[in-house]
Amino acid sequence: KYVVLVSHGTFAPGLKSVLAMLAGGEREDVISVGLEDGMGADEFAAKFAAEIANMKADDEIVLLGDIIGGSPLTNAIEQISAKGLIENTIIFGGMNLAMALTATLMKDDVDTETLKASMVSEATGAIKEFVLAAPEDEEDDI
Repeated sequence: KYVVLVSHGTFAPGLKSVLAMLAGGEREDVISVGLEDGMGADEFAAKFAAEIANMKADDEIVLLGDIIGGSPLTNAIEQISAKGLIENTIIFGGMNLAMALTATLMKDDVDTETLKASMVSEATGAIKEFVLAAPEDEEDDI
């Protein structure tokens, strides 16, 4: 099973770097491709196709993109489909660190439905406003 990250810019490669820190070093099962500034869709598609070239028909993919409907995700889907791997692929947009980390750590240990539910739960649970408590007035303690 592979976790494949795609994004505009360097978000996907940066996220892969963070996953290496948190999930046990460089992982061959995590692939990232970013649509760099000035890169055309055809160039991105060729770069993505090269990254998945060694995948076999029975491999499974968790594809995470930064934006649903964005060109990195749609081009990745086209390349995965052309390679005949779309039936073994689950696809999410709006990726964040919690989602990617959950996918990376759990993908080999749980069934697909549990993985999907865990990814969504962790991703949405990670989105919170951080509110600082106001310091208490010392005179009120007297």
